[in-house]
Amino acid sequence: MGESDDILLRYCLQKFDELTQLVVDLGDELANLRPDVEGANSPVAILVHCCGMMRNWSSTVNLGVPIPRHRDAEFRARTTVAEVASLARTTRSAFEGDVRQTVLDSAPVAVPPGREEFWTGTCRGVLLHVFEELCQHLGQAEITRDLLSAGQPAAPGS
Repeated sequence: MGESDDILLRYCLQKFDELTQLVVDLGDELANLRPDVEGANSPVAILVHCCGMMRNWSSTVNLGVPIPRHRDAEFRARTTVAEVASLARTTRSAFEGDVRQTVLDSAPVAVPPGREEFWTGTCRGVLLHVFEELCQHLGQAEITRDLLSAGQPAAPGS
């Protein structure tokens, strides 16, 4: 990997680490609540989704090594912060390994039908998409944390 590729990987890992720490810092109760806002997710669900998203793009798409995933279930996830932190550590390590064995200027092996976007032309473009998603979901988790910490009522069934 070249220096700029290492920077991209480090940025992805940094945002993922920030998201993981945010969830852990909330503790089991708040991390599993979701604000009473239509379409809102709990911080745990956001992190579980990011774990699935990262490995989907880094392994399934870029390397052609399928990683089983149930995207809808990611958004319904409920678990302890210790368990989700363990999942995050495993995901982080596997993602870094995927990226380090990827030829970033090559075309992804398995772009999903209907996802032929401008950024799917190279594996590097796919990783830039992962970075974009991590930044978006970190912001979502920060807003969610702020709402929950301010006493925003939780949605029914949270």
